This record gives sequence, C-alpha cells and structure tokens, in this order.
Amino acid sequence: MDKRPISRRGFAKAVGGAVAPMVVPSSVLGRRAGAVAPSDQIVMGGIGTGVRGETDLRAFLSYREVRFVAVCDVRNERREAIKTMVDQRYQNRDCAMYSDQFELLAREDIDAVLIATGDRWHAPMSILAAQHGKDVYCEKPISMTIEETLAIAPAFRRYGRIFQAGCQRRNGGNFELAVELVHTGRLGKLQAVYANVGPWQSWPPLPHRGWLPPEPEPPKEVFDWDRWLGPAPWRPYNSRYAPDWGWVNVYDFHAGGILEWGSHTVDLCHWAAQREDTQPVEYVPEGDNNGPYAVHCRFADGLKLEMVDEGRQGRLGLGANTVRFVGEEGWVETGDSGKIEVSENLRPLLRPTTEARLALAYHTQDFLNCVRSRKQPRANAEVVANSHISCHAAYIAFQLGRKVVWDPVKKEFPGDEEANRLRARAMREPWRV
Repeated sequence: MDKRPISRRGFAKAVGGAVAPMVVPSSVLGRRAGAVAPSDQIVMGGIGTGVRGETDLRAFLSYREVRFVAVCDVRNERREAIKTMVDQRYQNRDCAMYSDQFELLAREDIDAVLIATGDRWHAPMSILAAQHGKDVYCEKPISMTIEETLAIAPAFRRYGRIFQAGCQRRNGGNFELAVELVHTGRLGKLQAVYANVGPWQSWPPLPHRGWLPPEPEPPKEVFDWDRWLGPAPWRPYNSRYAPDWGWVNVYDFHAGGILEWGSHTVDLCHWAAQREDTQPVEYVPEGDNNGPYAVHCRFADGLKLEMVDEGRQGRLGLGANTVRFVGEEGWVETGDSGKIEVSENLRPLLRPTTEARLALAYHTQDFLNCVRSRKQPRANAEVVANSHISCHAAYIAFQLGRKVVWDPVKKEFPGDEEANRLRARAMREPWRV
C-alpha cells in the first residue's frame, strides 16, 4: 500500500475551534440558512456503521456543510440501511457502498471519515485513514492496548491529519462547568478525582476468552467474516458475535470493561486535574470480576484518581458516566443527566448549562471546525492517549490482580516483565499499527 498522504481539497474559509455556549445556536443543530458552496463542503465517508455509528452519522448529517457520500461495512444489511438513511437525507441515490475499506479510502474526494467499528479496528483503521490523507472522527475506545494508543498521535502528526475521539462529554456543558470550577480554584487544592467506569454487570473488567461453537460462514458478499475479524486472532464464525455489541466482553474483540465508560470519565478526570500530558504512576486493583470493583491510582505528585464501578461509587443519581472532583474547599459531581451537585459553598456558582444530549452536536461541530482550521480538537489524539493509557494500565493491574507501577516518561512498567507483556497484543497478518 502506498503510505504517502493524499492531498486534500482546500477550503475557502477557516473557522476556529468550538466552545459550547450557554445558548444553543441553530448552526449546532444543523439548521444553517442557505446553501453551502461545493468548495466549502466537507465530504465524508463512514467505516463501520452499527448502532453507535448510526448515532454519530445522524449528527454529521444535520450539518449543511457536510456531504456524506460513502459507507463501508462488512455487513450487507448495514450497508443497505445506511445508504437508505443517507439517500433519504439528500433525496437521491448517490451514497456508494463498499465492503473493502481500501476502496473507500482511495477516493480522493473524501476529506474525512467516521470510524465506528468494533474496538479491534479503531487504531489500525484510523492510521490507515491518516495514511490515505483523511481526517478522522473515531469512536472510543480508540485502542485495544497501550502500544496501539501510542501509535495514533505520531501517525496523525506525520500525515498532517486531524483526529477527534468520540469523547463527546468534553463538549458537554455540565462537564465543562465542573471542570471550570476546578481550574478556577473554586475547590481549593485538588485532592482526588473519581471516574465511574461503568456497571460491572454490563461489562466486567475481564472479558470472556473462550470460543463460541462454529457455524457455517455466510457468503462473503453478505457478511465478510475475515474482514470483520481484521487484526483479531482467527476464530470460527458464530452469529452471536456479529450483531451490534455481540462482541463486547470477548477478549479478542474488546478493550476491556474499564475502557467503556473510562474512555469518557477518566478522560474528564485528566482534563479537570490538568494531567492531560501524563498518567498515574501507581495502580492498585480492588474487588473481583463479580463486582463491585475499583482501581486506586496515584499521580506522581500524590493526586488520587479513583476508577470505580457504579455499584461501589454510591452515585448521586446524576446519570451514567459520572465524575466527582474533590478539593480542600469543596467538591462537584455531574453525569449524563446534565445535573450538577456541589458542596454548599459552591452553590452560588452554579448556572444553567446546555442540555446533556447536545454534547455530541458540539463535539461533531468541534471536529468539523478543526477540519477547516487545522487546529486541534478537544479530544485529539495527544490528550486522549494519556487518559486511555491510564485505563489500559488499570486494566492490566486488574488482570494481574496486583499493584503495578508505571513510568509515564518511558511508557513502561519498570522491572515488571509480566505487566510489560500486556502493553501489546499480537495482530493477525497483515494488520499492524
């Protein structure tokens, strides 16, 4: 494969990075007045379009400056479903369908791609897209391992592409306010940050490793099983893997339960703690795979990062993906409900924020703005890599059932051969990062 970056079409305008306002502008909701000139359009394609991918796609389709022209999926039923949705949006039959990602990526008219495959494909597919000159919006988690995580940002720097991870809560008004309270010193000296990493009942931290019984493979044009497996080790086809989320909690396909909500909440903790360029140096697991569980982490300066499941945290009922920031002079907690709870002394500082459901709208707008301006979006590969590494290191500690120590500079577990082996997983040929 030719790894030279393909030049992209220029854009007539440059727009700065988005910051979520308190009033929702019509542009964010996709209600731009008037037509957008073809030269100003951002042409997009999609790779992997299950339930989550369709949600992201609907957000992108709401923008008049986006022209979605192609979908790639190994499942014919998903290709057809997305084509129908896109064609209805544009009142034509122009959306092209592919089962081979290289055919889509070879199109020079495509500026950016949405990658919403299963976890196993996120890092290698993102890097392939960058090599083909595409900007990338990639669903989380962005990687299966520490090694994959470390490969993404250098690739996007090398090829001069824009990368945005699907960590949309960075653009959620309630989370922005919680982080603002920390950054402006309202909590006093920060002591601990808490990340809800999800209900263990839904995705235990240790996925299954066994195989389901073999079933006859469908025709390749209906379901390309080999391409679905991609970099994952080969195993026989079973229809239970194939549906959306059917692969979750299977070790070869899943980054681990901690990465599910941790991709969001640990990332928010890094942001609030102003630790976007580093990771904790110590990880101590607690509990077992039957829950509840936690991983107690510590940064080099003593700041605590607590990764806890839903049952252990004792949430305030603020919805999924809750975070809590605790300082010497107060605390704040918020979640997907959009509600915010604070210590008594901070209540005068609360204000209305944008609806939580609009976080994805602001996040996709942030990406589109940066495609034009060539500035870095909020959830770029550099900052998200550090929070993902924290999650991966915590997952390794839980797998080993013991404390591990991490060197954020050397990106290794000093003197710990057993833990270091888990920084990477073997990839099936010819796939690599």
